[in-house]
Amino acid sequence: MNDHQNFKNTTIALDIGTTKVCAIAGQLNEYGKLEVVGLGVVKSEGVSRGVVSNIDKTVKAIREAIEIAERNAKCKFKIVHVGIAGQHIKSLHHHGLLVRHDSHTEINQSDIDKLIKDMYKLVLPPGDKILHVVPQEYTVDDEQ
Repeated sequence: MNDHQNFKNTTIALDIGTTKVCAIAGQLNEYGKLEVVGLGVVKSEGVSRGVVSNIDKTVKAIREAIEIAERNAKCKFKIVHVGIAGQHIKSLHHHGLLVRHDSHTEINQSDIDKLIKDMYKLVLPPGDKILHVVPQEYTVDDEQ
């Protein structure tokens, strides 16, 4: 185990592609720069044109890539960050509105949570689903 590594600040990311599955572990060094401490790259056999075509082969490749990165980093990861990309992924901008009955009470987290929850009720084309809602800005009484 490397002395300079603080494993609480070490994270692992996964990229699943058509040609390879890559797991990369990194942490911020004392200068605030990302330092790679583990890397695992394996051939991807279960993905075709950015779409999973064989789940078993894809899972096997993911496990192998993570295991290699963990061996190189000399630690185990409980959480893996996964990037999702491809033609089937879309980003939409939508505006929500919350009408409050008492304008004199302070806006609180439950008001914000309600706005975010309402975004999941958008009508989408068949087969589409919302993965995440990421608020970009809030406007209150015409002020951002």
